[in-house]
Amino acid sequence: MMSHINVQKSEKRSGNIRYLRNHWILYAMLGLPVIFYFLFHYLPIPGVVIAFKDYNLFRGIRASEWVGLRYFKQAFGFKSFWMSVRNTMILNVIGLVLGFPAPILLALMLNELRNKAFKKVTQTVLYLPHFISWVIVGGMMYQLFASSGFVNTVIKALGRVPVPFLSSSGWWIFTYFIVGQWKNIGWNTIIYLSAMTGIDSELYEAARVDGCSRFRMMFSITLPCILDTVMIMLILAVGGLASIGFEQPYVMQNSVVMDVADVISTYVYRVGLQQAKFGIGSAIGLFQSVINFILVISANSISKRMTDKGIW
Repeated sequence: MMSHINVQKSEKRSGNIRYLRNHWILYAMLGLPVIFYFLFHYLPIPGVVIAFKDYNLFRGIRASEWVGLRYFKQAFGFKSFWMSVRNTMILNVIGLVLGFPAPILLALMLNELRNKAFKKVTQTVLYLPHFISWVIVGGMMYQLFASSGFVNTVIKALGRVPVPFLSSSGWWIFTYFIVGQWKNIGWNTIIYLSAMTGIDSELYEAARVDGCSRFRMMFSITLPCILDTVMIMLILAVGGLASIGFEQPYVMQNSVVMDVADVISTYVYRVGLQQAKFGIGSAIGLFQSVINFILVISANSISKRMTDKGIW
């Protein structure tokens, strides 16, 4: 009996070794993002204590004086902080309401293309902006939307009044949304197209036999089959409402529209790094993370109750 068990263990061990030999390159590729997240997301976690200490660069974190919630009270007392929170929420809500459905609709349209060559070219053109640096995108944006840019030059040539895309608060928000969608919509579409490749083709064949149109199949088969992916992406999007990327607001903002362009990430950069107020910057970052955590938990709970689908 014992010898039989030992033989099974030996066979299992040899099978695992054989599997690792055949797929070692996949684990090697996985190692890079694991190292990245460990170094830049998990290793710095103990530094969050700076939010509760009068951090001194020469003393270090441990030797710095403990001040409790002082920096939280200071941050919450700044009008500029609440303005950055408001701007972050406005831009993110607009992006969620108007921008979230866009890649889903785009993926549905691309999935219906039957010409494979045209489909591949279209996908490449749509994905390409994602790989362009925000610094370059910012330069392109100013060349296009500045008062003397290409778009306003065309508008003037048509005898119309130039549009203040970058100097009016409302138009700046519109431009921010359009530029962000242009850069990211193609990349986000990949997720939904990947989910669509897992749909059983027999479902479409059965629908065609029953006389369903392609439009009907899109909303009766494709969308329900990718609902899990849509809900996960929605939960993550809701969970990120209190945070916003640094690059796009930073390269697009200017002194004229700071009342709508200054968001939490740029505010933390300006106060925490440029003004060397590390405690306040850490406090705002911790506050932001807590709000995002609450939003993710709440969104997942609501999704589980309404659709029985969630991240966990």
